[in-house]
Amino acid sequence: MLKAVESVNLKIYPGKTLGLVGESGSGKSTTAHLMVRLDEPTAGDILYEGQSVAHIKRKDLKKFREQVQMVFQDPYSSLDPRQTLFAIVERPIKLHTNLSRNERMERVIQILEQVGLDAGQLYRYPHEFSGGQRQRIAVARALAVQPRLVVCDEPVSALDVSVQAQVLNLLKKLQDDLGLAYLFVSHDLNVVRHISHEIAVIYMGHIVEQAPTEELFNNPQHPYTRALLASMPGRKNTEDDTRLIGEITSPLDPLPGCRLASRCPVALDKCTQRTPELQEVSQNHAAACFLVQ
Repeated sequence: MLKAVESVNLKIYPGKTLGLVGESGSGKSTTAHLMVRLDEPTAGDILYEGQSVAHIKRKDLKKFREQVQMVFQDPYSSLDPRQTLFAIVERPIKLHTNLSRNERMERVIQILEQVGLDAGQLYRYPHEFSGGQRQRIAVARALAVQPRLVVCDEPVSALDVSVQAQVLNLLKKLQDDLGLAYLFVSHDLNVVRHISHEIAVIYMGHIVEQAPTEELFNNPQHPYTRALLASMPGRKNTEDDTRLIGEITSPLDPLPGCRLASRCPVALDKCTQRTPELQEVSQNHAAACFLVQ
């Protein structure tokens, strides 16, 4: 049986951004979907402000989603093409509050101003906006019910580089203004470095390293993290860089031990026998690797 995510333990604090990075298929999006309860976990728990939300009832799930919202990767497919800008942003307000139509209109206009959109565009449809504007609409929709945590699943990967910077700066400004917490999922290390206070590295459903952003970039401990950093465009090679070898183990029938062992050039014998646990290697810096424990 495929276990998309296993032994993942993350904490996200108010006003902070936790970046989650890894290759395609590593379990990033599954983790994001679990956090907003789009998927239901088969084991473990999900805690929000100390309360379990892993298997809550539908009425409680509605209350939970007033506090936790999501921005999806593709602004072209995540917006209903048959709805106007006003209808898209108004819908969550209508579902979660008892505000009158005029009050909903006022809130929609206020939110649009926060994300840099013109209230004169209220009755336009998604196809009439650029990619960056569509993602601003998606951010506005997420903010409509005034959440405390926003899960961003590769929110800028479908955008041009210049537009990416605009959306990232918008997210940072909203965080400063509203005290939002973000889980920011991406495969782009430069993007994650720009926005995150802390970064967790995931490989085949396991967190293999976690540290404050600059600590992770300046002092990576896990071979997989070093391999990711070495693959960054424009980065100068160093003697600490790791180049992965071999073949990836099957996620349906993984080999025993560390999931990276079949690709790791510095694997020890015990790496193929036991799975290393995530342990602190220095202050606020943890890694799941026998070489540093």
